[in-house]
Amino acid sequence: MSSKIEVQRICQYCEQEFTARTTVTKYCSHKCASRAYKDRTRKKKIQKSNAETTQIIKQPIEIVKAKEFLTVREVAQLLNCSIRSAYYYIKSGTISAVNLGERMTRVKRSEIDKLFKDN
Repeated sequence: MSSKIEVQRICQYCEQEFTARTTVTKYCSHKCASRAYKDRTRKKKIQKSNAETTQIIKQPIEIVKAKEFLTVREVAQLLNCSIRSAYYYIKSGTISAVNLGERMTRVKRSEIDKLFKDN
């Protein structure tokens, strides 16, 4: 059965005007429909990848929050500053730390919490 309906529509992909034979037609051709489908799937993949990336970024912070003793790198991550700044805070006495040996500076988690309770 062929339809005798002729509806003027605008293609949702290329935005050109075309004559549709049904009331639900969205695209002017198979080529535009395929390209639109590929765009949709590409956007879904990108969105999924971005969600995975943000989850990976947030995951270490949750692990660091659970630790009792932190490295300088983890302190910098919690304070959202550079490692050099964390060392500066330790050297100036803002954060008290224990040096257990060469490259083994540890900070107690309660010291980080005190920073924000005092102010």
